[in-house]
Amino acid sequence: MNQTLSPSGNIETGTKKEEGKIYDVKIGLEIHIPIKTKEKLFCDCPTNYYEISEPNVNICPVCTGMPGIKPYPINSEGLKSVVMLAKLLNCKINEKIFVKRKHYNYPDLPSGYQRTSEPIGVDGNLNNVGIWEVHIEEDPGKYDLNYRRVDYSRSGTVLAEIVSAPDMHSPEEARNFLKELINLVKYTNRTVDVGGVMRADVNVSIEGGARVEIKNVNSQKGMVKALKYEILRQKNLKSVGSEAKMETRGYDENQMLTVPLRTKETADDYRYLPDPDIPPIYLKEISEKIVLPETPQSRKKRLISKYSIRDDYADILVRNKELADIFEEIVSHDKFIASLSFGDFKNSVFKMAEISSSWICREVLRQLNYRDIEWNDEKNKLNKKILADLFVLLLDNQITENTGKKILEMVIDSGELPSDIVEKENLMTESNDDVLKNIINDVLAKNQKAVDDYKNGNKSSLNFLVGQIMRNTKGKADNKKVREILDRKLGN
Repeated sequence: MNQTLSPSGNIETGTKKEEGKIYDVKIGLEIHIPIKTKEKLFCDCPTNYYEISEPNVNICPVCTGMPGIKPYPINSEGLKSVVMLAKLLNCKINEKIFVKRKHYNYPDLPSGYQRTSEPIGVDGNLNNVGIWEVHIEEDPGKYDLNYRRVDYSRSGTVLAEIVSAPDMHSPEEARNFLKELINLVKYTNRTVDVGGVMRADVNVSIEGGARVEIKNVNSQKGMVKALKYEILRQKNLKSVGSEAKMETRGYDENQMLTVPLRTKETADDYRYLPDPDIPPIYLKEISEKIVLPETPQSRKKRLISKYSIRDDYADILVRNKELADIFEEIVSHDKFIASLSFGDFKNSVFKMAEISSSWICREVLRQLNYRDIEWNDEKNKLNKKILADLFVLLLDNQITENTGKKILEMVIDSGELPSDIVEKENLMTESNDDVLKNIINDVLAKNQKAVDDYKNGNKSSLNFLVGQIMRNTKGKADNKKVREILDRKLGN
């Protein structure tokens, strides 16, 4: 039996008997978000494990689970950050919680249990996906399966876990939800924003079958690939009269398939019990004092009001916090605005905002999508300085739009300043009337038929003539001046 993924990501069979059948896919995510703090959750060890290469540096008897060692009081800043996340996800905040010990034996957990709280927030939602709970816990160490070595520098750092309802029904829906969640989380400025440190456990089942968990997927692309493979695997089992069993699997990125790790544990298997060394935590006062940050929705309204940019551009910008930050830094930076050669400061800001929003949302994202990379991908060499340099050249009409597009393609890969390329390659806009008139006269002389067609009412011939002129100037001609001169030449 042949099978394919439908455009929505659900699985459809290819036989005539079952043609058009769509399997009921349910996907839920458990997202682990590292919280930015100076100290770990229950000790004062530093938390910059992602910046150091030497293993087992940031450790002490507490975070390595030495017998008889007591935990410090819970990290208050980390706790406030997780309460903030829960409130942003529209959760109901519980007034009192306990920290429990979650028992399991694995090399990355030196004490044999993980300290994890009861739900801080429950019954939330984000874009029609339910949020079952948000809680705080210790991050385990990092276990290298290939070399059987453990680095405990990460062990005990502050981790928020967000558990969604199984409200997603395709890999694409899961990716869109995760992308929106990550963007919202970034608006708090309280999370570790380093590639690979945020991880998700992906739960998937079809047709009411057993739930399979795919552990520690650390990228959106990896999640989509893992889900597509796992859905097909479970569907194939059903097609031969078998069923997927409840288990934990890993995702092998090299072979793009999921592999069994262990039988899936239940809550009873973990033997949860309140940690006797940690008193109950009262959240009401903490929650009431939390000041929520600007959200994508409120930022969109502010960008439109403050900079008069288009609604659709504002919507695109706020969906990617890094790009929205870059946009605002460019349009509010005195140095960039002062380099423009026209108008007062306020007018210059509006003009810079107009071209910056347009170019970021259309050309920059188009180039990134073509390369299948994100803004913060190491392959992308663009930054605030490069984009501002390009936009100033465009606003001052020092280069044409076509030249700007070509330069953008180059600097994404090279990281060069656009102004340096313009000077080196002599790409400045050609706006000298005498030079343009000579080129235009030459084009008209060589294309008499197009001239006659235009005079006989075929207005599209004008576009052909403009194209020939741009070609003769290698795209450097000032389009507005070209059309003005052509209008005079052709008797308009």
